Amino acid sequence: MNTVVANAPLIIQIHEADNVAIVANDGGLPAGTVLPNGLTLKDKVPQGHKVALVDLPAGAPVLRYNVPIGYAVETIEAGRWVHERLLQMPEARELEGLPKATVAAPALPPLEGYTFEGYRNADGTVGTRNILAITTTVQCVAGVVDFAVQRIKSELLPLYPHVDDVVGLEHTYGCGVAIDAPDAIIPIRTLRHISMNPNFGGEVMVVSLGCEKLQPERLLPPGVIPISDERDPNAGLDVVCLQDNEHVGFMSMVDSIMKTARKHLERLNARRRETVPASELVVGVQCGGSDAFSGVTANPAVGFCADLLVRAGATVMFSENTEVRDGIAQLTARASTPEVADAMIREMAWYDAYLKRGSVDRSANTTPGNKKGGLSNIVEKAMGSIVKSGSAPISGVLSPGERLNGQRGLIYAATPASDFICGTLQLAAGMNVHVFTTGRGTPYGLAECPVIKVATRSDLARRWHDLMDVNAGLIADGEKTIAEMGWEMFQLMLDVASGRRTWAERHQLHNALVLFNPAPIT
Repeated sequence: MNTVVANAPLIIQIHEADNVAIVANDGGLPAGTVLPNGLTLKDKVPQGHKVALVDLPAGAPVLRYNVPIGYAVETIEAGRWVHERLLQMPEARELEGLPKATVAAPALPPLEGYTFEGYRNADGTVGTRNILAITTTVQCVAGVVDFAVQRIKSELLPLYPHVDDVVGLEHTYGCGVAIDAPDAIIPIRTLRHISMNPNFGGEVMVVSLGCEKLQPERLLPPGVIPISDERDPNAGLDVVCLQDNEHVGFMSMVDSIMKTARKHLERLNARRRETVPASELVVGVQCGGSDAFSGVTANPAVGFCADLLVRAGATVMFSENTEVRDGIAQLTARASTPEVADAMIREMAWYDAYLKRGSVDRSANTTPGNKKGGLSNIVEKAMGSIVKSGSAPISGVLSPGERLNGQRGLIYAATPASDFICGTLQLAAGMNVHVFTTGRGTPYGLAECPVIKVATRSDLARRWHDLMDVNAGLIADGEKTIAEMGWEMFQLMLDVASGRRTWAERHQLHNALVLFNPAPIT
C-alpha cells in the first residue's frame, strides 16, 4: 500500500498495479488539485472516492487491490472521479474449477504466554462475561419478559454483584411459521445455540407461552444442555409457561419469572474469573457501514490481529456470504484441506440459490452509505471485507446456526451480511468477543457479548469519540502501521475479555437478535 503523507493532498493506492487511488483528505479534494504524483484532478473527488491514475479506455478493467472491480463504460481520463456510474460490475466467479487448498500456510511461530481472566464453564468453553440469559420460545412472550428483565435488573441484580447483566433472548420466531420445513432447522438451532453461549455460564431458563409451535422440548431437547456439578441432573429444563393455570394476571407471570431467575442468579454469582490462556477466545469479526477505508485501515488491522489470535491458539470467525462471494477463489485457495474448500463452495452455492429465489443477486448488498463512502459495488466492498480474515489457513466452515465443536483457528461461519443476523449467528456459534469495523458509523451493540468498535477514519473516531473503541484511521494518517494497530487490538481484546467494558457496553447499546429464517411464514 502506497500512502502519500502530506497536509494536502493525500491519496492511497493499495497495490502498485492499481490504476485508481482513493482520496483520503477530510472533505475530499477540489478540481484543479495537483496530486503528489503530478496529476491534476479534473473533477471534485469526495473523500474515500477513486481517482483515475492513468487514462482508461472504454472497456478497460479498473483495478483496486490488483483486482478488476469493474470495467470502464466510457473513456475515463487520468484525474477524473471514478464513481459507480462509470463502472460495469464484473460477473460473479463461477463456483466450478476453483483452487482448493493451494496456498501454503505462513510459517509463523505460535504465540505463547498470553492470558485473560475468564469464566470456565461445565462444557469446556470460557465466558468473557457472566450473564443471565432468559430464552424465549416465541415472540408472544417478549413484552412480559422485557418487563420482568427490567425488574430483575432494578430489584435483584444489585444483590448479585458478580453477575454482569440479565438479558432476554427475544426474537420474532416460534409460531406462525412452517416449523417442519427443511430450512426451519436454521432459526431453531440458532436460538438453541445462543442459549448455550459461553457468556451465559450454562444457566438456561426458558419462558414459553404454551401453545406455540416451538415448544421448549423441541428447542432444547434432553441432553443438549451440559449440567454443572451444582445442578440436579434430573431437574429437567427450567421453564416458566405463561399459560399455566397458576398464573392469574400479568404480575403473577412476572413474579414467576423473577422467582425462577433468582436461583440462576445465585449460581452465577458464585462464579469467579480465573486466568485462562488466550486460546479460549472465540472472536467474531464483522464490518458494517463500510466505506472505501474499511479495506485500507480497520479490516487489514483486524486481519493482522486475527493472525495473532490464531497463532495464540484462539478461534476467529469471519462471515458475510455476499461480502466474500467475489473473493471465493482467494478463500478456497487458503482452505486447510480440499474438504474445507468444498464446504465453503457448498455454502456459497446455497446462498446463491437463496438470493435467486428472491429474484436478487449479490449486487443488492451495497447500500447508499457504502456508495457515499466510496465503494462503487459489491466487488470492491468484498475485496476490502475479506482482508479482515488475515492470512491464516481456513480450518473449518459452519453452516448458519451451527455451533463450534472444538474447532480452533480461522473459521468461516456462513451468514448473511446483515449486521444483526450475522452477529446473532456468530453468537450461536459460540462467540465470546465481537469486533466490528465501520466507516460510516453505526451504534451497533450486543447485550450478549462485548463489542469492540473500530473506526476506519479519524474523522469518525473524533466525532463518535464515545462510541468507537479503536481509531484505525491513524493508519491512513500515517501515525500507525497496520502491524502496530493489530497488536494494539490484540491486547485490547485480552483486556475486554478480562472485563474491561467497551463503549457499547457503557451505553447499553443492545440490538435485538434477528434469527435468519429462510423457511416459509404460514
